[in-house]
Order: sequence, then C-alpha cells, then structure tokens
Amino acid sequence: MMRPLLSLFFLGLLLSGPGFGQSLPRRQDDPIPPQVESMFNKGLRFLASTQSAAGSWPDRSGSEPGVVGLCVMAFLAHGEDPNYGPYAKNIANGVGYILSQQNGSNGYIGTSMYNHGFATLALAETYGVAQDKRIAPALEKAVELILNAQERNPRGAWRYTPDSPDADTTVTGCQLVALFAARNAGISVPDEALKRGQAFMKRCRGLDGGYGYTSAGSGKPTLTAIGLLTLSLAKDRESKGYRASLDYLKKQLNYRDQYYPYYFEYYMSQALFHADEDIWNEWNSRNIRYLAASQSREGSWPGNKGPAFSTAGALLSLALNYRFLPIYEK
Repeated sequence: MMRPLLSLFFLGLLLSGPGFGQSLPRRQDDPIPPQVESMFNKGLRFLASTQSAAGSWPDRSGSEPGVVGLCVMAFLAHGEDPNYGPYAKNIANGVGYILSQQNGSNGYIGTSMYNHGFATLALAETYGVAQDKRIAPALEKAVELILNAQERNPRGAWRYTPDSPDADTTVTGCQLVALFAARNAGISVPDEALKRGQAFMKRCRGLDGGYGYTSAGSGKPTLTAIGLLTLSLAKDRESKGYRASLDYLKKQLNYRDQYYPYYFEYYMSQALFHADEDIWNEWNSRNIRYLAASQSREGSWPGNKGPAFSTAGALLSLALNYRFLPIYEK
C-alpha cells in the first residue's frame, strides 16, 4: 500500500481542491482487503510499465484519450500522488496525452463522444490535485462542448459525435457522469442540462426498472447500472424509478457482460455503492473473486479492447474499496 504520509498528503490535496466535497474515508474496522491491494498494485505496475513516453498505451484502444483517462483515474483511485509519488510521471504523461488530443478551437477530445466523456471525467477528477495549470481551461472547454452538443440534439442528450441527432443511454450516461464530476470540481454546469439529460434516460427506463439502449424495453444490466448511477449523482434516490432499477440490479449480482465485462463492472460497482452499501459489499466480494481468477501474472486483465482498457476498468471496479476519487462522494 502507499506510504501513510503520502496517502495523507494526497487526501489533503483532494479536500482542498476547488469545489471538492469530502471524500469517503474507510472506517478503522473496514480495512482494505489484502487481495484487493495485491491485485491493484499488480495492475498499476502493469499500466506503468507499458505506458508509452507520449502517455498512451500501445494496444488496440490504448491510444484513445478516453482509455488513457480511465488509466489515469486508476492511479488516482489508489490514492497515488500525482505530483511527487512513484506514479506521478505516469499520471502527468497521461494527462498530457489527453490535453494533446483536445481540439484547441472547440474543446473536443478525441474522435467520439465516448472518448470525450471519459477524458473529461479524468480531467475533472484530476483537477485540484495535479499541479498542471492547463487542466482548468481544458476542462472548461470540454464541458462547453458537451453542453453545446446537447443544445443541438433534438432529444436533449448525446450519441457518438457532437453533431449526432439521436441519443443512447451509454453515451448519455457517460456525459452526465462527466458533467457531475466537473460540477463537483467547481466548473459551472447548468441544472437544466442535467435535467434534460436525465429526462432522456428516464424515457429509456422500463416498468421493471431496466434501461434500454435508445428507448424503454429490452433492459440490460450494464445500461441499468449506468442509469442508476446517474440518478444517484443527481441525488434522486427516493423515486419509484430509482427503487425499481435498484431492485432490477439486485437480481443481477452474478451477471457478467459477455462483450464489455469491465465496462459493466466499472459502472455496476459505482451504482451499487451509491445505492446500497450492503448490496455493494455482497457484489464486491464476488467481483474480487472473479477478478482474482482472471488477472494475469503481469497484472493485466484480458479483453477484446486491449489490456489497458481491461486493466483500468477492472481496477476501477475495485476502487470503491479505497474511495479516493471525488466522484465516489455520496
């Protein structure tokens, strides 16, 4: 585990960052499971050793700024110091790569709203803890692009590109989480934008609480985890729809997404933690066993999107055991 003084230093920076609320320290009787610490350290060592000098990763999707953003968050989620710690250079190079991929005129990061959303989230989570003066203006531009794209969208939501006329729950959920994180970091985000995005998500929720892809019906656990997380971040935990979606996910604790397993786990861990910590504890125990069995000797996890994405997703699904990232604030 990180040295105690370094951990406290990072936490102090986190709490003093502009717009940040209190993080979620663990109780003294609620220690980090040793197996989680071992897996996390192996995973971070893998990411650090395979990162390119430019800050990206040399695999199938490792050059996408959204994937780089997930990797950066994996380091921060362990409480790693972004300025002086053993992984400070990895974090700085990752942030630098994200910034290098941003269009200077319109703020667009990468070539898809998936990439833009996750990259914006990473900048928001890094803002206030990394000594990089470029982050604030880049984050403001990134948020502005998300808001402008929503304004142009007839459904008040988002899809693959800033000019998309349609919307889906995966891209919309990604942008909403990024906006909540940016607001938490002190960036101005209009209430109306969040409400319009949530209205689209609500239209995609079925009576059983399951979220569909572009409309209600054919609900899926991964989409429902995204939907439930956005409701939690909006502090909307008392509605019938929220309870229905939580009940839906409670029945899916053994589910594993065949095509995007780490994407599902990334969202499922957050959705359950915000909703019901007892249920999260039950799911977390299963997730630890599942990930322990599939981690390679080198510390990575396999997946069709490349080891950088898979490893970052797996680590972030374990990161609620640490609770350092501001987005984990309840």
